[in-house]
Amino acid sequence: MIPAVLMWLSILTLAWTLLLFPLILMIRARLRPRSFVTADLTPSIGMVIAAHNEEGSLPAKLDNLAGVDYPTGRLEIVIASDGSTDGTVETARRTAGREGLPVRVLDLGRVGKAAALEAAIADTTGEVLVFTDANSMLRADALRKLVAPFADPEVGGVAGNQVYLEGDRGTEGEQTFWNLERRLKQAESDAGNTISATGALYAIRRRLFTGVPEGVTDDFAVSTGVIEQGWRLVFAPEAVAFESPAHEPAAEFGRKRRIMTRGLRGVLLRRRLLNPLRHGFYSVQLWTHKVLRRLLVIPALMAMLTAPLVSYGTWLFVPVIAAECGFVTAAVLGHLLSSRPVGRIRPVAACAYLALVNAAALLAVWDVIRGHRVTVWTPHRSPELR
Repeated sequence: MIPAVLMWLSILTLAWTLLLFPLILMIRARLRPRSFVTADLTPSIGMVIAAHNEEGSLPAKLDNLAGVDYPTGRLEIVIASDGSTDGTVETARRTAGREGLPVRVLDLGRVGKAAALEAAIADTTGEVLVFTDANSMLRADALRKLVAPFADPEVGGVAGNQVYLEGDRGTEGEQTFWNLERRLKQAESDAGNTISATGALYAIRRRLFTGVPEGVTDDFAVSTGVIEQGWRLVFAPEAVAFESPAHEPAAEFGRKRRIMTRGLRGVLLRRRLLNPLRHGFYSVQLWTHKVLRRLLVIPALMAMLTAPLVSYGTWLFVPVIAAECGFVTAAVLGHLLSSRPVGRIRPVAACAYLALVNAAALLAVWDVIRGHRVTVWTPHRSPELR
């Protein structure tokens, strides 16, 4: 009796999170869309970048920003070096001078990303704060598209569109899941609010900035703070920031664990947003996307352990065992043969990526339980960016 109950609860949780809720979200966005006004605006922008040992990324980043279509007099850029031990500060100053960009560089000690971002923001005056990463390359019209929704008086924040570069071998699994994530983000925005922004590119009205808490995902905390104050957070698909996925499985695993540890702590910080009586459908989105999805490894493992016990002796036993063995086999092949054609087949790569994410999630849950806080970070870049 107990194994059957656990199995069906696990299966229902998996079905809701992976199938039913995305379907409901898409239908709701189609039947009850909530549009917003856009216009060709050029508000003053304070762009902030927190950098730790980004000597290899900043020349390309600053060269990219020099080509962005936005009035120079309306844009200020502040790079806060968080205790960099390489040539980050010198490289940023030299490259900015050569490109003629309005860049200021803060040479800080190892204070952590939250404190670095707050120092950078304090050094800006723009009415709109734009956050971006050192390795994110903006499309020429990205800033114009990013600020256009601020023409709507209800919009307090705008999430940009992080796009992974095509053709990177060994990253098919992550690209497959991110493409799905992008469709969900668009549906969330169409239905009212996208859940949160990603650090590649997003913006908020300056007056809505309330600080960057330590030990949480800063882009989640800052962007959801807009919703907590009663404003809308929308998605701008044409505000594109290009990134390369992580090529090294070990580096990607560590990054996912760090992100999910900080992300779960971020949800605890914004737990008031989980109350559907106050925040309606957004709370359902937040519960499903940022809680259930990050904890999906628990019902997944429970289903794998209990399904054979419940189905043993019935016709269901063979397909259940076959499905479980198939997933495990595909995940192992995807990791061991990621550089070969069989490891880059989309279903195989997706299984490998899903296994990696769920293993990282399990450790992230343990990190939160034991009170572990991640306040400093060391970026892992693709070989060409090092």
